[in-house]
Amino acid sequence: MTQVLSRRSFLASSAGLVIGMTLPLAARAQSGAAAAFQSGAIDEASFAPNAFVRVAPDDTVTVIIKHIEFGQGPFTGLATLVAEEMDADWGQMRAENAPANDELYKNLAFGMQGTGGSTAMANSYMQMRKAGAAARAMLVAAAAEEWGVPESEITISKGEISHGSGKSSGFGALAEKAAGMTPPEDPPVKSVDQFVLIGTDLPKLDTRAKSTGTAIFTMDVYREGMLTVVVAHPPKFGATVGSYDDSAVLDVPGVQAVRQIPQGVAVYATSTHAALKGREALKVEWDDSAAEKRSSAAIFEAFSKAASEGGKDAEVLGDGAAGIDGAAQVIEAEFRFPYLAHAPMEPLDGVIEVREDGAEVWMGSQFPALDKPTIVQTLGLSPESVQLNVMLAGGSFGRRAQDTAHFAGELAEVAKAAGAPGSFKLVWTREDDLHGGYYRPLTVHKMRAGLDADGKLTGWEDVVANQSIMAGGPMAQMMQDGMDPTSYEGSTKMPYELGNLRVGWAAQESPVSVLWWRSVGHTHTGYATEVFLDMVLEAQGKDPVQGRLDLIREDAARDRGVLEKVAEMAGWDGTKVKGDRAYGVAVHESFETYVAQIAEVSDAGGYPKVHRVWCAVDCGVAVNPNVIRAQMEGGIGFGLGSVLFDEITLGEGGVVQQANFDSYRMLRIHEMPEVMVEIIASDADPTGVGEPGVPPIGPAVANAWRALTGEAVTELPFLTTMEA
Repeated sequence: MTQVLSRRSFLASSAGLVIGMTLPLAARAQSGAAAAFQSGAIDEASFAPNAFVRVAPDDTVTVIIKHIEFGQGPFTGLATLVAEEMDADWGQMRAENAPANDELYKNLAFGMQGTGGSTAMANSYMQMRKAGAAARAMLVAAAAEEWGVPESEITISKGEISHGSGKSSGFGALAEKAAGMTPPEDPPVKSVDQFVLIGTDLPKLDTRAKSTGTAIFTMDVYREGMLTVVVAHPPKFGATVGSYDDSAVLDVPGVQAVRQIPQGVAVYATSTHAALKGREALKVEWDDSAAEKRSSAAIFEAFSKAASEGGKDAEVLGDGAAGIDGAAQVIEAEFRFPYLAHAPMEPLDGVIEVREDGAEVWMGSQFPALDKPTIVQTLGLSPESVQLNVMLAGGSFGRRAQDTAHFAGELAEVAKAAGAPGSFKLVWTREDDLHGGYYRPLTVHKMRAGLDADGKLTGWEDVVANQSIMAGGPMAQMMQDGMDPTSYEGSTKMPYELGNLRVGWAAQESPVSVLWWRSVGHTHTGYATEVFLDMVLEAQGKDPVQGRLDLIREDAARDRGVLEKVAEMAGWDGTKVKGDRAYGVAVHESFETYVAQIAEVSDAGGYPKVHRVWCAVDCGVAVNPNVIRAQMEGGIGFGLGSVLFDEITLGEGGVVQQANFDSYRMLRIHEMPEVMVEIIASDADPTGVGEPGVPPIGPAVANAWRALTGEAVTELPFLTTMEA
């Protein structure tokens, strides 16, 4: 399998130009390029610090992508930025995941290497353009020296370097000479009107490999003598191993060992089948004295009570909730959101090879900056002796963005417990993942609004009760005064002029492990605020679109822009029901991207059938319009399935009731609506698109459903698992 793995090497060529930006000279020895140079993988002419761009002798340009690719498009998006500034031809572009190197490949928004919060494009936009511009400048300098002409007379178009004398060259022929040029400190970049590739529909760089099966995921990695490992985890959150009996396990053909680790009991075998059969034969007595034993129903009641008590102030404007006191009409609603699993198509997996001199790891690491130190600490190794290779991953939706690095820690514990050097593949099944927690937090919103005798809005209150994702982990430093903004983001700083306003947060605790889920807090705040606002507008006798436009502040022009655009797209005329079809609207900003959607819904025997969705999005400069449209479509499908069908429920005693896609229902292909996406033209810096398409779809459908049936859906999902 060494040949397969060598294809993942990001510095495999023996000559060429490797270029990058922003690494201090003192850090050169830590760069991937430096390591390759020291090992003899490339020659001195190819060496450069902070390698983002590699030009090979065959004219190919490989961009080293610091953000993990799991379908959201950074391979294509970030390579586009480099290609634009190099004036490369799209056909010569390639992309590869960067290895773990926190200093070299940090997310500029986080200050550490990691992907999340729809920040990949936003934090890399100028960095990658500068890297491409630097490479172009060095190629031009090399051509000028080679041909004895002024640099100002050289042009580049579609990967061809030319001079008026008739001399021309591809990138590859000049790459080695270019590597000897001094990189410019701050190369100029193009203005928006000079863009050739940015803003065009370019085919994704990873589509062919993924379509043909040649793309290498963690599950495809095999090492000589490797053992497959599965772990028996506690059936209740917070439980631990009391004792276990492995006598029957060791009789299963292929099982090599059983070891207790902090996370449970690990079974080592020569195949996945043997490991799973061995785990089935394992008998474990669990100590659940500290476990969560409440059912989901009991947790909801506790959270509801906490929300009723008001929580701590997250945002207060004017007289806050006092604006509701004495109102002529008070509108109230309680919204309930269940735990949700991420359920990516590729469950968690990882390969670790421990050697006498260190360790090498292959996994779809979303936060290498946290995963690698966890492995280093667990194994008691030096950072320099551990290499973490970031692999392609089959989806995430937040599941691989673990601030506790729990999977990397479990992988390292498996290797440590083995007691000797070796190779181990840790695999979580779908059931492991759905039972294993790290869910979107169960959440309650208690909402009130007051109207005066003339129907004018006098006050708005939203109290959110849920668990903090950040508390107790490395991200806790981002909290302020004990407040976790990811718990209520989207319910604060709304674009509407609501007068007196109060948003409160009641922090709750449970052994159930929670994690960010695609669009994080916005996934529930977008639903609660937009559905409740629709209810208020209806009480005022106002049109859902015009009523929102009337409320949008003057400084919220981009919210207004997407709402006006989506109304135009759908031909909105104020009629909410036409025959057997109803129409609902929602608008929500998340991660600095503005999205408005209108859904067309009918009644399919007691639940919504969504026929069409119109979507307007403002994400700044549209680097790759086809990727943006795909992410909006994917976000709509993902969000629609979650509001219609999805829930993780704890039964009596706290045991999770869902196990696989038969009980955790996914949206089916015939249920996917027709989606029309319009991208607002903008010259603002680009913002993320991986998550913002999710929040508006739920409320848009719920608002259409209420218009059609009169039923306000305040507890999700629309259908329970049994009904679905």
